[in-house]
Amino acid sequence: MANDIDSKTKAAKEEGGILETIKVVVQALLIALVIRTLLFQPFNIPSGSLIPTLLIGDYLFVSKYTYGYSRYSIPFGPPVMSGRVWAAEPKRGDIAVFKLPSDNSTDYIKRVIGLPGDRIQMIEGILNINGQPVKRERIADYVTSDNWGRNVPVIRYVETLPNGVSHEIIEREGDTGTFDNTQVFTVPPGHFFMMGDNRDNSLDSRDRSVGYVPFENLVGRAEIIFFSIDEGASAWKIWEWPSTVRWNRIFSTIK
Repeated sequence: MANDIDSKTKAAKEEGGILETIKVVVQALLIALVIRTLLFQPFNIPSGSLIPTLLIGDYLFVSKYTYGYSRYSIPFGPPVMSGRVWAAEPKRGDIAVFKLPSDNSTDYIKRVIGLPGDRIQMIEGILNINGQPVKRERIADYVTSDNWGRNVPVIRYVETLPNGVSHEIIEREGDTGTFDNTQVFTVPPGHFFMMGDNRDNSLDSRDRSVGYVPFENLVGRAEIIFFSIDEGASAWKIWEWPSTVRWNRIFSTIK
């Protein structure tokens, strides 16, 4: 009988241990979901549209609370609400993640250039906002890869937006690229005009496949790079990190 009691006690302890483990796992998942939904979402850079500010292989945190919350703050964007709650409009110059308006599911990341009511135009490579050319100053060329993977120097500028935000841009094709001369885009109410810093290699609001981005589609603002690895390298190959991780970019703020 003593053996039976010991066996039952042992079984009860094992069952209790399993239930406790499940409880801890569920709690951890709920905490992670709350953090991802309300506070921060990890995001990695898959393309070079924001070179030289963000590079392919950068991993960053996006703050969800900065612009308030919409259905797209929730994973998979369920239609549980319309518009935004606790809304705060982005500032010109912010780098923001948004859902592509054409499908409301694909994540894009670009810089906020035009606010509601603004008139945006590119004239010979120079950004014009409300009829005024934006100041840009040429600095040392930036070395990037061309379409054949070769390292080539390209023209680089520091562009200063009307609100004083300065950031670097590159012009791979000089001032004669596809989107270096455009029509005037008048940003509708409740929408924003987004552009990449790699001006000749960015699919953004200058193209109708992206167009104006509704406020509701904004996911959050890019805040900090928490990890960065060379383009083409594998993050899971830890033994290669000494030579493939861009150590100087880790924990750098995004401007």
